Amino acid sequence: MSNLLHYRDQGDGEIIILIHGLFGSLDNLGLLARDLIQDHRVISVDLRNHGQSFHSQDHSYLAQATDVLQLLNHLDIKTATVIGHSMGGKVAMKLSTLAPDIIHKLIVMDMAPVPYQEDRHSNVFAGIAEVETGQPSTRAQAIALMANKIEIDGVRQFLSKSLYKQGQHLGWRFNHQALKAEYKHITGWESLTANPLPALFIKGADSDYIKAEHQPQILAQFPNARAHIIANTGHWLHAEKPAMVLRTIRKFLNTISD
Repeated sequence: MSNLLHYRDQGDGEIIILIHGLFGSLDNLGLLARDLIQDHRVISVDLRNHGQSFHSQDHSYLAQATDVLQLLNHLDIKTATVIGHSMGGKVAMKLSTLAPDIIHKLIVMDMAPVPYQEDRHSNVFAGIAEVETGQPSTRAQAIALMANKIEIDGVRQFLSKSLYKQGQHLGWRFNHQALKAEYKHITGWESLTANPLPALFIKGADSDYIKAEHQPQILAQFPNARAHIIANTGHWLHAEKPAMVLRTIRKFLNTISD
């Protein structure tokens, strides 16, 4: 199996790389892609262990960012803006440091460059395991199995997008065994050397992924960072308020010229 990430390449113009979060795929940021391809070339990626990309036991941010850089080199991309959500935001931050000659602007959606101590996904992994053991043949059966462990329907619906037909049963596209084994690396973070590129951190007002106390760590690593808060929205801000998120992204891209 190829170690080149699965990707979608759409549109023409200045290049934007879109990077999804944990348990996601390149379709998760489709609402943003559909708007941005009107005047940009948008490369949406499936990170390793997700979507149709290869599986690996290593899910470190260095490995993930190196994958994206390998793809950019494969596509002969010389300059780009990178946009990442959640875990994908951390990949984007790491990539911007790995490839400062290519990544000229950084947009991070609802994630800070800090280690998170709390386990936010034990019920998700439990719900995923229910589906693995239950071997459902329909999406409705899979969602019912997840409901034994996952209370929020929105989370069940989101996860169900990564189900696919595996013989007689449905299986997971993401490599949940590796993601569970590497969870401490996913929630963790090794601070980056200060990177002067223009950076925008977009926070969902109702989400606690970016807190006021994270500001010193953000500015230590990204001294030219600015922040924008999207009101009445949580961690999935791009799905809940796509128009506002897009307006914020476009304003930043238009304000910051290369």
